[in-house]
Amino acid sequence: MAPMSRSVPVPAPPDEDARATGPVDGLRRALVLGTGVAALGLADAKHSAHAASGAGRGIDLSCRVSRARLDALVADAFPLFNAPVILPAFDAKANGARFDVDLHRLVTDVTVPETGERLKISGLLALPAGAKGPLPVVSWQHGTILSFDQVPSNLTRLADPTYRTSDAADSLETLFNVQRFAGQGYAVIAADYVGKGPFRGARGEAYAVKGASVRTCLQVLAAGKTALRSLGCSPGKLFLHGWSQGAINTQWLHQALREDGRPIAATAVASPFNDLNETWRFWTGDAMFPLPKGTTSYPPLPVWIALCMIIALGSYELQYNLPGLLKTAVRPEYQDLAQTYWTRYELDDAQMKRLPTGAELLVPGFFERFTADQNSAFLRHLAANRASYWKYDSPIRFHYGLADEAIHPAMVFRALSAGGRQAAGVPVAGGSHRGTFIAGLYGDAATLAGSDNILNWFNSLR
Repeated sequence: MAPMSRSVPVPAPPDEDARATGPVDGLRRALVLGTGVAALGLADAKHSAHAASGAGRGIDLSCRVSRARLDALVADAFPLFNAPVILPAFDAKANGARFDVDLHRLVTDVTVPETGERLKISGLLALPAGAKGPLPVVSWQHGTILSFDQVPSNLTRLADPTYRTSDAADSLETLFNVQRFAGQGYAVIAADYVGKGPFRGARGEAYAVKGASVRTCLQVLAAGKTALRSLGCSPGKLFLHGWSQGAINTQWLHQALREDGRPIAATAVASPFNDLNETWRFWTGDAMFPLPKGTTSYPPLPVWIALCMIIALGSYELQYNLPGLLKTAVRPEYQDLAQTYWTRYELDDAQMKRLPTGAELLVPGFFERFTADQNSAFLRHLAANRASYWKYDSPIRFHYGLADEAIHPAMVFRALSAGGRQAAGVPVAGGSHRGTFIAGLYGDAATLAGSDNILNWFNSLR
């Protein structure tokens, strides 16, 4: 069955900047086969009658996914994140969903603070099937996707009972959040981000750009809460969760919400990017850190680091009006490759063979001296966007892997030491970048240095 049209008109949320103006999975993901328990389309005649009156906002696609199908999809995807193995195989008896889940694609719009553009954006609302009344809300911020399309709202493709989620086409980390939270009685709201998803057109994204990211997350959160009310539910306590790029987006979102006086029950971030200058220096080999305690080796940087750097340069060139940044920052021999990747997110075989490391990508002296006006401005913007130094007045946990190939544990300590008594670190022994994320959702005290997993922790605060 194809996704059903279900237009639920939702008033446009206020343009919520909350003073906001002031990466990372695999190359292209490996195939994961889902199972075929039928998804149910949710369109009905009453709502379809409003199809022309939604003004492009609200819910435009919906489907229902059974808890058995959710569990089967998670079981198939689990090994891709649990590598190297630090958790037992997924066990539906222990960690299965309690409810079938309704998935809705959200449509709203946003004004990008850095450029002033008004853009149509999308996101996902997931909630227990048939829910009414108050529901706790998880705002989920996804990690870096090296494509335009692997976004949360794409899970509405599960309206087709034959559709099989894959690591190359879907946001599997969103699937885990849907199964873990919506399948246990929460509403999950997730933004696709600017420059991603079905309404991006030919526009580039806003990778690690603070204003655009925060405003987008706020707008989708507001649209999701409005849609919840239109479906007979009401938003309860708010929880935040994010991983990798989504972890810094989550910290920015948390800070913006609290600056505006809005309550947050708890926040969890995994493999967080906190200080982007420090991250770049680590990715290029310019910053080195000692081995984490209890370890004798540390994994090398992954091959996709240079691709994330290219996306960041393209995003900052676009959002902050730094024309030519990709040329001034990237060594001449890699400029064509960088421009091609930023434009298409694809490289041919010859270009892949010439893919530079993070240390090889940038022009000599990038961190040591003046190299170009655009490069200096880029570094200033990175510094202005760091999330490290914030006093948290509601609970936040930072999950960090002791074998995370992209984020060294030492890069998390600044946020922990400055965050105050409400900030806590959760080290994950043997946790890779993906393993740290999956351990936070499905691990136990033995994996999480004595802490509960995020679901149990959130449940204790509902």
